[in-house]
Amino acid sequence: MTILHLLRNVTRVHLESHFVQQLSQARALTGAEAVNALRPFYFAVHPDFFGQYPEEREVNENSLKRLNGYLESLQKPGRRSLKPMPLTFYVRDAADRGFRTVNFTLETTDIQSTVLVVLKSCSLSTDHIHPGDTQQQDKLATSVPFYRPIRWDKTYYAFTGYKDPEEELELAKKVEPKLGLWLIRNEAQATKKQKESLSLRLELKRLKKDLCHHLGLSDIRWQRSWALAHKCSQLHSLSRLSQQNPEAVKGLKGHTVIFTDQSGINAAGHVMLGTTDVHHQWAKMLEKLPNYSKLLVEVSKLEERISHLLGGMQVIYIEKLQPLLMLEEYYSMLSAFYKRLLTKRIPFHPRSLEGLQMTLENDSSSPRLDDLGHFNIPIIFDPSTLHWFVQTNAQEARQRIKRKEELEAEENALVLICTERLSLKRLYKESSISNTQMIPCCQRLIEEGFPLLQGMYLCVSHFYSVLQDGDMCIPWDWKK
Repeated sequence: MTILHLLRNVTRVHLESHFVQQLSQARALTGAEAVNALRPFYFAVHPDFFGQYPEEREVNENSLKRLNGYLESLQKPGRRSLKPMPLTFYVRDAADRGFRTVNFTLETTDIQSTVLVVLKSCSLSTDHIHPGDTQQQDKLATSVPFYRPIRWDKTYYAFTGYKDPEEELELAKKVEPKLGLWLIRNEAQATKKQKESLSLRLELKRLKKDLCHHLGLSDIRWQRSWALAHKCSQLHSLSRLSQQNPEAVKGLKGHTVIFTDQSGINAAGHVMLGTTDVHHQWAKMLEKLPNYSKLLVEVSKLEERISHLLGGMQVIYIEKLQPLLMLEEYYSMLSAFYKRLLTKRIPFHPRSLEGLQMTLENDSSSPRLDDLGHFNIPIIFDPSTLHWFVQTNAQEARQRIKRKEELEAEENALVLICTERLSLKRLYKESSISNTQMIPCCQRLIEEGFPLLQGMYLCVSHFYSVLQDGDMCIPWDWKK
């Protein structure tokens, strides 16, 4: 979801909750009101306001996903206690004089307390939150469904002092330079940084190759776009652990290691090493790898059994969409879904849904079909609704999967052509850039040429920026 859509939703929810408060002034926060109550916070940390600071923007993007997941978990019926969640945000100054780093850990058990912790941790006002009676909370939250696209009048921002996000984004687009002019202004800086980082690029390549060979790893990846120096430091840390405690890393053979924000084993069975953890924390987690391997086998069995009951539809885990879903939680989700399927016995014809794919959602929402052709199915479902929805949308899902494959093939071909024609060292994109954004971007780059890009590392993003190691980021919809 783009910041523009998110801010529109925040605005809409503000009006919804304002009307609900007229019905009952004294009650606790609902999920919708939590979004509204956090509105000043969202304005202070929105990733789109950190266009010139890609690393800080990515930190805020990841932390917002985790915060939203925490709030969603608090709203689920019959939820168990949540694990403490450490979060880091870069918070903009009210006067736009820069930003500051804020670290805090969520250990709250209700929505209102969570909102208060977030606001207070960021030194934001909590005067607009009115605690009260919780008895009417669920009834009112579900009985006033306002889903209308409403915008605040411009006088609201003049009166409150808040900045109009849509106005700021529109202004940013108007002053955004043309690509050719931006390259003239920034090519020298990017070239200088790229030359300075050359030794780090070579060292990173060597360290990764040596560790993969020495530990028998399938791959080493990073969940965030850290600078080269940071990545090298992480690899050196893993190398030291292998020298100081060789027994601890024996179980890594055959695994993929991902450096990320927390340690554990993700739903795909990959080893996640938290970059803020110390060696003994890594070692303690790695000692449990044999148990995780057994659990991974059970996960595969459950996926196969579910597929059999759902007419051959494949159960998949998409790391990009659920990067912090741990293996234990994924197993619990699969187990609960499978037990429910056994009792409901939905009449899918054997092998009638082969070639289709589904992901599990840990909630009780309605089943959905995403743009990639995947069925997103909640673990708590109504059998007749699920059967009808899958059967009705099966053909559309096949068409979307085929279209996605065609777009990926087209994008891959264009990236190769663009890299060769412009003599780029590398052309890549941020994870938030879709095929339908990347394809026209590459086509236009090929048409225009741009000699100043020769020998560059080019990233297609949403903003212009020169990264710490000399990579040049350009918006996918750059202007001529």
